Amino acid sequence: MLDTKQCEAFFAVAENGSFEQAGAQLCITSSAVTLRVQALEKELGKLLLIRGRPCVLTQAGQQLFEHLQHVKRLEQNMLHDLTGGAESNFFKAVIASNADSLATWLLPTLKDVLIKQKIALEIRIDDQSHTYSLLEKGTVSACISIEDKPMRGCHAEYLGVMRYRMVATQKFSQKWFADGIHRESLRTTPAIIFNDKDRMHFDILEKSYGLMKGSYPCHFIPSSESFVTAIKLGLGYGMVPELQWVSENKTDALVELLPEAKIEVPLYWHHWNQQSNPLQLLTKHIVSHAKKILI
Repeated sequence: MLDTKQCEAFFAVAENGSFEQAGAQLCITSSAVTLRVQALEKELGKLLLIRGRPCVLTQAGQQLFEHLQHVKRLEQNMLHDLTGGAESNFFKAVIASNADSLATWLLPTLKDVLIKQKIALEIRIDDQSHTYSLLEKGTVSACISIEDKPMRGCHAEYLGVMRYRMVATQKFSQKWFADGIHRESLRTTPAIIFNDKDRMHFDILEKSYGLMKGSYPCHFIPSSESFVTAIKLGLGYGMVPELQWVSENKTDALVELLPEAKIEVPLYWHHWNQQSNPLQLLTKHIVSHAKKILI
């Protein structure tokens, strides 16, 4: 039998990526976490973690992490079924989403089912091209991703398309693009980028104008709401979700710069094949309602 405290320590390190954060989560010292993980590795005869910043799971560590994650899901489902979703018990669902979905359509879509089914949601945020890895690691039970093919043991359902448009304020456009939008004007005009994982803006300027990342000034604003705020304040121009632009554009504050630069990103809902009743209802709800909101 696996030692519970040792597995708990390993799981915390795998989730947090460090022994220090794992210790803080478990309310013990990082040295105690280290000793427990070392004892577990000795017991199994396998190296589970490659120590670093952050720590990385070995193949054996990944297998154990997925097993422990599966056991946790089974335990949660069993407790929820045994208590019958009692008044005081909320079912905890951990999902991954891209920031733009969270800032626009996700919460309004899930509101009713979260309240009715008493689901407590924990959302992990990452780029839509990286949320898939969180499901792969077993960190979340479901995710919104651009990947269309499910991994083994999972199912993928099409949600719809998020369309992005390149926008700025009228005043900004008149100041920085007075002579039109071309290679030379773009080289000196500040852009608004979400973060380094956000390739949309970079790819458009590289493909259409031959401008590589780093050849023009950029602000990095890793918040969907603040991203749009920065554009409205005239700090730069950027790719904004059409859903967000329309809602933010009631006073015609933003104008589209390059209609041909619009990008459509298909989104998929990935989830484990084995789902508890609350997660099944959440999946059914998000798939049916997303298709009414997304393109």
